[in-house]
Amino acid sequence: MDINRLIGSFLGNSSGAGSAGSVSGMASQLGNKLPGGLAGGAAAGGLVALMLGSKKARKMGGKALTYGGMAVVGGLAYQAYKNYKSSQQAPSQPIRSIEPAPADSGFDPAQIQDQRGQDMRLALIQAMISAAKSDGHIDATENSRIREQINAAQLAADEKAFLFDLLDGDSDPVAVARLAADEPQAAELYLASALTIDVDTPEEQRYMERLGDALRLPAELQRQLTDHASAAKAGAGEA
Repeated sequence: MDINRLIGSFLGNSSGAGSAGSVSGMASQLGNKLPGGLAGGAAAGGLVALMLGSKKARKMGGKALTYGGMAVVGGLAYQAYKNYKSSQQAPSQPIRSIEPAPADSGFDPAQIQDQRGQDMRLALIQAMISAAKSDGHIDATENSRIREQINAAQLAADEKAFLFDLLDGDSDPVAVARLAADEPQAAELYLASALTIDVDTPEEQRYMERLGDALRLPAELQRQLTDHASAAKAGAGEA
């Protein structure tokens, strides 16, 4: 399985290392920051765009992910975790640039493995798909459209099978929580979920509550992660 190719197709960014490779490589290319309102004026779409639905806020989350890739998740989760540990205030303004998480921090998704011993970026994809399905907006018609896009994508058979399995599986916050090997990974899984959806339905609210409980995240850390995700989406919306 080519994880960079898989993530590039999922997020709609085929640049490889910039969106799915090491954060250190991305940092050298982008001057250690993700510029231009996170989205940098570019939102190519991808499979995640279909899964997120048509809500404006979800599109903003998709834009942030499209441009920065998994580095957005790592950088945001790292900053939220630092704020939590130092009792700092969560961001009150839109975030327009993100410092990538240091490679040795435990928050760089390209450098760590989840509880199963697999690439953490795969766990983040699972978390995003599970969250996107939490309000039931992916009906039979949408499911068929997404499957067609996966079939048409330039992916290997095992990469397509990975996405099909997640698409056909349940929206299960407990299963997502089991992927976390430690608290930093739990924070990343929660952040990825919060960045994927806009919690404005009872179903989404219950999903995030169950996810936070299953991950055993303190309430203040959950607040930091939620606020950082919201600020990032607001920054992408202003791009």
